Amino acid sequence: MAPVSPMKNFNNKVAAITGAASGMGRTLALNLAAQGCHLALSDVNAKGLAETAQMVGKLGVKVTTAAVNVADRAQMEAWADQVVGDHGRVNLLFNNAGVALGATIDIVKPEDFEWIMGINFWGVVWGTKAFLPHLKAAGEGHIVNTSSLFGLLAVPTQGTYNASKFAVRGFTEALRQELDMEACGVSATCVHPGGIRTNIAMAARIDPSMAAKTGIDAEAARKRFDQLLNTTSADSAAKQILRAVQRNQRRVLVGPDAKFLDKVVRLFGASYQPLTTWFAKKGMMG
Repeated sequence: MAPVSPMKNFNNKVAAITGAASGMGRTLALNLAAQGCHLALSDVNAKGLAETAQMVGKLGVKVTTAAVNVADRAQMEAWADQVVGDHGRVNLLFNNAGVALGATIDIVKPEDFEWIMGINFWGVVWGTKAFLPHLKAAGEGHIVNTSSLFGLLAVPTQGTYNASKFAVRGFTEALRQELDMEACGVSATCVHPGGIRTNIAMAARIDPSMAAKTGIDAEAARKRFDQLLNTTSADSAAKQILRAVQRNQRRVLVGPDAKFLDKVVRLFGASYQPLTTWFAKKGMMG
């Protein structure tokens, strides 16, 4: 079984990126375009997507855009076909789109749980399933799935987010092993960002019942979550992710907080949980 050769550079490659209207998706697009990579960008935010396309278009690469709901399998399949039709091939897939939700397990609304799983988990699944045949056909491909620091450890009020990101981790690790077995020229990396300066926290859904349970209203909860996710710049995160692709890493921990807390979990095992519970009670989490 021959190992997959790392993708040493991105020049003249074609990358598809979900969640490209802002944050890490936009920064990945800018970094890839600066290295000569052509781009197929998607998001549900048409205005932000157009802004990203305008920014990367100035760097001399071909850019196409599509309004895609990653939770919709048919839309993802149609977009994958469209990308190959527009660009002739696709070499890289960044399943980057993601959302946040603050709610305890007992009060979370079923529709909110389905919403976050649809985007954070099923979006990764549908993207992988739709693009994988095209990546294999290109002869050289890489799938980058975004999990989270919260795919390594769990915290109170983030059970739904934890569920989605732990699922992405398990899915991607199994996928990578299957691709290794097949030796088809395609590989996969699971990304675990810590606190990245994006708008995910301020755009998060916060269950209004949280105020009664925790004494923290929705706006305060968003601000506290945003403070947690304010350690590493999106540009630094993008550069770390692209280096991981070039090195064909199975997993990349982005940011000092992710690296530190990964060690904590490895060292203490399930005993880390009383620590996060204590921080939550002190109002420093969630």
